[in-house]
Amino acid sequence: MSAVVDFPVKPEARPYLEAFGHRRHNSDPDWLAGYRNRSLARFAELGFPSRRSEEWRYLDLRRLEQRPMLPVGRETAVVTSAARAQLDEIGLAEAAYRLVLVNGRFAPELSRFDQLPSRVWLGPMAVAIAERPELVSAWLEAQSLDRAFASLNAAFFDDGFVLDIAPGVAVERPIEIVHLSAGEIGGSLHTRSLVVAGQGSRAILAESFTGVGDYWRNDVVELRLGASSELARVTLVEEGAEALHFGEVTATLDAASRLSSFVLLLGGRTVRHEITIRSEGAGTRCDLNGAFLLSDRQEANILTMVDHIAPRGETRETFKGVATGRAHGAFQGRITVRPGAQKVDAHQLSRNLVLSPRAAIDTKPELEIYADDVKCSHGAAVGDLDEAALFYLRARGIPTDEARRMLIEAFARETLELIEPAFMRGHLQSRLARRLATLEE
Repeated sequence: MSAVVDFPVKPEARPYLEAFGHRRHNSDPDWLAGYRNRSLARFAELGFPSRRSEEWRYLDLRRLEQRPMLPVGRETAVVTSAARAQLDEIGLAEAAYRLVLVNGRFAPELSRFDQLPSRVWLGPMAVAIAERPELVSAWLEAQSLDRAFASLNAAFFDDGFVLDIAPGVAVERPIEIVHLSAGEIGGSLHTRSLVVAGQGSRAILAESFTGVGDYWRNDVVELRLGASSELARVTLVEEGAEALHFGEVTATLDAASRLSSFVLLLGGRTVRHEITIRSEGAGTRCDLNGAFLLSDRQEANILTMVDHIAPRGETRETFKGVATGRAHGAFQGRITVRPGAQKVDAHQLSRNLVLSPRAAIDTKPELEIYADDVKCSHGAAVGDLDEAALFYLRARGIPTDEARRMLIEAFARETLELIEPAFMRGHLQSRLARRLATLEE
């Protein structure tokens, strides 16, 4: 690998450099091969983030350092009966355009999007690289390589999806992306995706992640919203009990565009969801909401960073967390208002329930304001169930366990009322109820 890196390499990066040397990307065009090499070199230089980094202070990466999880080397998706069962379990009941990735690769036999409206392109990233190289290469070259796991993803991704909506097009049915992991993987899955919403377009994107066993999913998505466009994105994470899930989302908002994002974290041993928003046009609207439910020794981090560069932007954030057993959750949110970004209206709220003495939730909302005509606030709370409400239910003959479950469900379901569009709520409510039934067992 001396041809790729000619400077000291962090020890934890060495297994991945060796794996890259044995991995075949013979079909890559020259521009992609060069991009992969630069990305790998940057990862080798950065290594894994440590807890000294403010953005990673609440997550323990020692398990990943001690036991590298190298990229899975399958060239095609293998659709098993287990994968089909996972899809039946987690897929939307509503009619939707669907693209399925199995072990990080496109599975055409499980996908259905042949009747998309005209001027909408949806397909696997591997096909987009071949058929739409100008779009993909320009996007990749514009990416920052300063985030370690995003750089690792850039070196190793084989697939993902691309959604390109032409200006003025409204996609009425939801577009569903399902990520499945099936079989004994024991390695890492790297997927990289791009969504472009043209000026005045409108779409709903529902993305789900699920699997079984021990694996590491490292997913990167970029959203680009043109002027006056609207994109609603709902994300459900129900990974395997021993799985690691790192999801990184970046979004750029043009003038008067609107992004509505909701994330529900229910499964996985260690889960991190990070979303970075750049409000570059005037009059944008950004709604970031979500929840996590943790038990046993689960870890979950939600990080949000909203950067208001232009005036008259609006941001609303509400995140809730529930932790029991020895679980550890964390929310870190930062809203920045740049000089000249006047009339920004931004509010952030983090509310959390800690249900056992050995569970913990950390919350760290932040505001950085460099303009003088703004309306910004944040709030955070961590506590146990309301004893008065619990007493009220028990006094009416409801058993303690059932009363607790009712209060927890009411607390968590409150955020689901913020989901847009409304018809997506029922699907997530059913997944939430399923998880609540086992939360305190």
